[in-house]
Amino acid sequence: MRYVVAAVAVLVILGTLGAIKASQIGSLMAFGKKATAAGPPPEAVAVTEAKSQTWEETLDAVGSVASSRGVSVSAQAAGVVTRIRFESGDVVKHRQVLVELDTRVERAQLASQRVRRDLAQLNMKRMRQLVASGVGTQAELDNNESVLRSAEADIKSIQAQIALKIVRAPFSGKLGIRAVNVGQFLSAGTPITELEADQGTFVDFTLPQQTLSQLSVGMAVRASVEGQTGKAHSGAISAIDPNVDPITRALKIRATVPDKENELRPGMFARVSVVLPKRRGVVAVPATAILHAAYGDSVFIVEPRPADAPGAEKTPDGKPILVVRQQFIRSGGSRGDFVAVEKGVQAGQRVVSLGAFKLRNGASVFESDSVKLDPKLDPKPQNR
Repeated sequence: MRYVVAAVAVLVILGTLGAIKASQIGSLMAFGKKATAAGPPPEAVAVTEAKSQTWEETLDAVGSVASSRGVSVSAQAAGVVTRIRFESGDVVKHRQVLVELDTRVERAQLASQRVRRDLAQLNMKRMRQLVASGVGTQAELDNNESVLRSAEADIKSIQAQIALKIVRAPFSGKLGIRAVNVGQFLSAGTPITELEADQGTFVDFTLPQQTLSQLSVGMAVRASVEGQTGKAHSGAISAIDPNVDPITRALKIRATVPDKENELRPGMFARVSVVLPKRRGVVAVPATAILHAAYGDSVFIVEPRPADAPGAEKTPDGKPILVVRQQFIRSGGSRGDFVAVEKGVQAGQRVVSLGAFKLRNGASVFESDSVKLDPKLDPKPQNR
């Protein structure tokens, strides 16, 4: 009898546990069906309206900064450096003395030639007196004149040799790093330093030959260099090369860009935009709204939630739930934080501007106040 009671008790316990488990499984299945009907929870995104804007037409290129005048200063004659009258990075004036070489031999020769000239002048004076009194001859006078002119020419020759050993700045500008020291022997042509003009800067760049009909001297140009975020230097086209490169089929163009703040350095990489006179209307969206993929660019267009769609119509805090539709587009140029959409989006349509990377076609979303974007045509981010 004991065994029968124990067996009945075990069966009762097992039945109770089975009933509890069946209830739990039923609750989970009901929750799953309810979650399936409701769909995934909506994603928080930022939404922006595609805007119709008027953009200036530009031709964009890359180039490099070049000095309007730049030379390697060198000695024209051989000699030993006796004095250096500049430091690396100095700003100098035209004809300012930079380096002096040893000229002791030339100055001694100059003193000797001046003595010869003085004697020739004295003999010339005496011979003129003799010719005037009828004692001297014209041939002797001509000979003395020749000796005097020869002595004066020798003096000028030695003075020119001395001048070659005094190195001067050929124009006003800023010097580079000094490459010589006192006591160093310099051969003719040995570089001493670099000199860059302090007035005017060029930016050289190239454009495809197809743009030739759109270009002319005097057109406005904007140039920006790496490291100067948000700042553009304004200038104008000063020259267009008459020849087209036979390999690249590109035109070489030079723009003059004033550099009053002395921020441009020869050799700097520059991004150049040639401003064309005409403007065009575009539909623009923030660059962050565009998803780039191998099969094409796309945006998510925000649309009202269909009335018969399953799930909640609002979030717990009362915001309407919307749906998104993935739309493939053809993107164009960019200006600041915006990108032009040439096909696929109309002005006034609302697109997801932040959070698009986590969406799929038909996903539910809601517009969040904590996710915001303020795109600008001329952004000026701060350096941090």
